[in-house]
Parts: sequence; C-alpha cells; structure tokens
Amino acid sequence: MKESRSDFIDAHGVRLHVRRWGPPDAPMLFMLHGWMDVSASFQFVVDALAGDWQVLAPDARGFGLSDWPVAQKGGGYYYFPDYLADLDVLLDHYAPGAPVSLVGHSMGANVALLYAGVRPSRVRRVVDLEGFGLPATRASQSPGRLAQWLDDLRAPPALRSYASLDEVADRLIRTNPRLPLARARYLAQHWSRQEADGRFHLLADPAHKLRGPTLYRLDEVTAAWARVAAPVLHVEAKDSPTLAAFAGETPVGEFKTRFAAFPDWREEIVDDAGHMIHHDQPERVAALVEAFCT
Repeated sequence: MKESRSDFIDAHGVRLHVRRWGPPDAPMLFMLHGWMDVSASFQFVVDALAGDWQVLAPDARGFGLSDWPVAQKGGGYYYFPDYLADLDVLLDHYAPGAPVSLVGHSMGANVALLYAGVRPSRVRRVVDLEGFGLPATRASQSPGRLAQWLDDLRAPPALRSYASLDEVADRLIRTNPRLPLARARYLAQHWSRQEADGRFHLLADPAHKLRGPTLYRLDEVTAAWARVAAPVLHVEAKDSPTLAAFAGETPVGEFKTRFAAFPDWREEIVDDAGHMIHHDQPERVAALVEAFCT
C-alpha cells in the first residue's frame, strides 16, 4: 500500500483531517468520500494509480479524524452547504487560484458536482462515482419533513459499537459482500476506534443519521449543474442498486435525464461492482480517473 500522511486544516472553526498520498509537486487529485465513509476508503484506488499524483482526501466534517462541529453534538444537523464551504477552504489552502480535478463517491460526488457549478473556475475535471443526486421532492412534502425532523430531535440517533476490529470488518462485508476480507480489515482500522470501554466505535457523528429538515430541490441542483464548465465523467456500476433505489418507480432512463443539465457529460459503466465501486473495482476506477484527468 502507498503510504499516506495527515494534515489538519481549520475550516470555519472545524478542524478537518486531510489524508495525502504522493509527492507534493505531482498533479493534484482531490478525492471526496461518501456518507458514513472516510478518506482511507480511497486507498485501493490510490494504490492502483500508475502515474505520479498527489492525492488529497479529506475526512468530511463529523467523519473519520475530522472534528464534530460543537454546536451539532448531541442531536444537531449537518447542512449540505457546509461541505461546500469546507471544500472551498481546502482548495484555497492547497491550490490557491488553480483549477483542480475532483473525484467524488456518492455524497462526495454530489458535493463535487454542486461545487463545480458554484465555483466553475476552480474545477478542471470531475469524476462522479455513483453520484446521482436524490429523488426530486415537492413543496407539499415540506411540513411533513419538518415535523419528522422535530420528532427525530427528541430521540437523537446512536451508532452501534463492536467488540473487535474483526466485527467491524464483518459489518463492512455484510454491507458489501464483494469486499475482500483483507480490504475489510484495512478499512476497519480507519472506520472505527477503540474507546475507553474497550469497544470499537465508528468514527462518525451519530447526528449524520438525522433526516434533515430541508427538501432536495432538484431544480436548484440542476441550475448549478448547468453552470459546470469542467467536463464530467460519470462512473456507474452496471445495474446499480443505488440508482434503482433512487429511481423507485421511475424508469432509470427517465431518472437520469437530469444529467442533461451538464454542458459536458459522459458515462462509463463498470461490471461486477456495486455502490462501493472504488472498493469493488479499484483498478478500473483508477484507470478511468487517470485517463480522464491526465
């Protein structure tokens, strides 16, 4: 495995952990992980990169070794624009004034795509790994969503702990049966930490489990996508279960018409992979990233 090192950067009062691989003078790739994941998730893709790259992967706020915002401990809420604000700080720190290539998985892909529309001059390329946006909502759903959020705040969520790293690895494999045991054991070391009670606790703020009070407004999202100046490569697992879940009763092809908002969008379909496509086919993902971002 290629060795990584750690930086800690302040972003609006929240200390963010950034994992870095490769020589500091090599071309940069910023990799953004998904929900309930950590930056070390990209280790297998980094190992498969053939060329020299400086890869920078932050732990999003409330995940991994990044801080939990104090105001949100004990039942707060993570607003999606906070992730964009954090990325803005990191790009100003590592690549001031220079356009960068962003690689995002799932939630991280949605952050990258939205940021590329909000700050089009700061983004050179975007590789979207299994990022689809969310199902569209209607204004009539807002009262119910707010009521549900208020109810959830009365009973803040908790995350399960585990007796050993092997139990954490087993949990990862249950979620993704394609994940080899060796990779699961590696991820378990970065996905959890042993606390004073002797058990292994996930490195994630339970507040991430709260359903937010705001709706996903597709028209606002596609308005941002329409302003993306960078070419976008969408990488999707064949027969993606996540895409099918988001599409629901809507035909998949109809659901994906939203991608027409991007001025320059292309697609690659990867066989024998699920939603954790960067774990299932890291060599294929690395080759696609290098070919697109070189």
